Amino acid sequence: QVHLVESGGGLVQPGGSLKLSCAVSGRGFSLNAMGWYRQAPGKERELVATITSDGSTNYADSVKGRFTVSSDNAKNTVYLQMNSLKPEDTAVYYCKLGMNGVDYWGKGTQVTVSS
Repeated sequence: QVHLVESGGGLVQPGGSLKLSCAVSGRGFSLNAMGWYRQAPGKERELVATITSDGSTNYADSVKGRFTVSSDNAKNTVYLQMNSLKPEDTAVYYCKLGMNGVDYWGKGTQVTVSS
């Protein structure tokens, strides 16, 4: 069984920054095929960023240049540094681990960007 727990969300003003963390625990996993997703009210869940075990990253066009995904294998943790936040970044942010054909999700952390 694999568990993912997100943290670091909160209320921030436009232009501000937040750093999300996703701690992974359990057996038999590796931090490969990790992803950050978000879901705003009334919208579908969308991909924000991905990172693989070799450090390859991919970003949604809407966050390129503002968000950075990274991982610390020693801590089994994946991070999402979010800068220059906009009101449209408001959403619940989830992390996902893909392993052996199964997707494991955390419960999410709320990010609200508002003045």
